[in-house]
Amino acid sequence: MSLAERTREAAREHPFLIDALRAGVVNYSAAARFLDVEGEQEAVATALRRFADDLPAFERTERDARVTMERRVGIVDAPSPDALLRLGDVGVGPDGRFTAIAADGEVGADDLGSVSRRLAAAGIGVEAAAAVDGRLTVVVDGGDAADALRLVEAAVEAVPTPPVED
Repeated sequence: MSLAERTREAAREHPFLIDALRAGVVNYSAAARFLDVEGEQEAVATALRRFADDLPAFERTERDARVTMERRVGIVDAPSPDALLRLGDVGVGPDGRFTAIAADGEVGADDLGSVSRRLAAAGIGVEAAAAVDGRLTVVVDGGDAADALRLVEAAVEAVPTPPVED
């Protein structure tokens, strides 16, 4: 495997680095040290530059999405068929200390990563999450609801297009 291939493979193991390469905000020497790919550091940095040139740039797009909040939900066993979220025998239903933030419209499963990263960066834990074409829902502690609402709104308002693998 060539140095360029090893570098690309190592970079793909760190999605945040792919995002940074696409955004054009990488210190290539520092990224080369971080990846610890066997080979000359400057050659790894050069491979990263070339990889970045091949990646599609971030494109901001406006979308039609409505974000809502439902307070006092909880994680429940054996949820009803009308539960906000369900996965097997666990779900999100009424009567709890959490808040569900939902985005409806031009959203999908790809957006869950962006929402999750923004919430994590703000120190907001996610108790449950789900996304399908047209709906995304995250469940957070009730005390974080207002901040989470703003972050979800921002995340679905202008989400970069997903990376293209080569």
